[in-house]
Amino acid sequence: MSGHNKWSTIKHKKAREDAKRGKIFTRIIREVTVAARLGGGDPDANPRLRAAIQLAKGANMPSDNIERGIKKGTGELEGVAYEEVMYEGYGPSGVAILVEAVTDNKTRTVADIRHIFTKYGGSMAEPNAVAWQFSRVGNVLVNAESFDEDELMLVALEAGAEDVRKEEDAYVIQTSSDELFQVHQSLEAAGVHCLEANLSFNAQNPLDVPEDKTASVLRLLEALDDYDDVQQLHTNASLQD
Repeated sequence: MSGHNKWSTIKHKKAREDAKRGKIFTRIIREVTVAARLGGGDPDANPRLRAAIQLAKGANMPSDNIERGIKKGTGELEGVAYEEVMYEGYGPSGVAILVEAVTDNKTRTVADIRHIFTKYGGSMAEPNAVAWQFSRVGNVLVNAESFDEDELMLVALEAGAEDVRKEEDAYVIQTSSDELFQVHQSLEAAGVHCLEANLSFNAQNPLDVPEDKTASVLRLLEALDDYDDVQQLHTNASLQD
C-alpha cells in the first residue's frame, strides 16, 4: 500500500494515539516475550528479539520492563503464556484481511475476532483462504526528516533492500523476509538510525474499494486494530483519500 492509501495514513495516526495512551507498550512487551520464548533471551543470537528490543527503546519503554518481558519469555519469571495466532477473513466488498494476534486464551480471542468481523459486515475465513494473496516481507522504518529520499534509496539498495517508499513521516525500506535483519544491521552500520524493523505481509494485488464502501471497510479495520490481542493487521484494500 502506498503512502497515499487512507488505511496506511490512519495506521500511523493510530500508532501515535496508542503511544500516548500507553497501549503501544502492551503490544511491544508481548512481542518481546514471544520473541524470547521462541528464540531465546540473547538478542545477539535472536534477531527477532533484537528488533523487539529496539522497538521498545524507540517507544521509551523502561529497561526494567524489557528485561522482565524477556525473562517471562524464557521462563525465568512467572508470567502469562502467550501464543501467536493468525486469523483470516473478508471485509465489505470482499477485501482480504490478515490478523496477527498474540493471546493467552485462543478460545476467547477467536470468538472476539469472529464477533468483530460479523458486527462490521465481514466474515472469518478458513486458514489459507486469503493468506495466499499476501507475501511475507521485511520493513525497516526511518524518520523521513533525517534523509533525502534519493540519498536513502542509494544507501538502502547498497545494504540489500528491495525498495523504499514514503508513508506519512517515515520511509519504509522493504526487504525480503530472509534479509530483514541483515539489511537492518547494514543500515545501522552505515549510520542510518532505524526506528523499527519488522516482518509484515504485503498484498500482491491491492483491491480498489468503491467509494461508498470505504467507510464500512475502515470501521472493520479500526475495530480489529483496536482489539487488545491484535499485534498487526494487513489488508489488500486500497482505500484512497
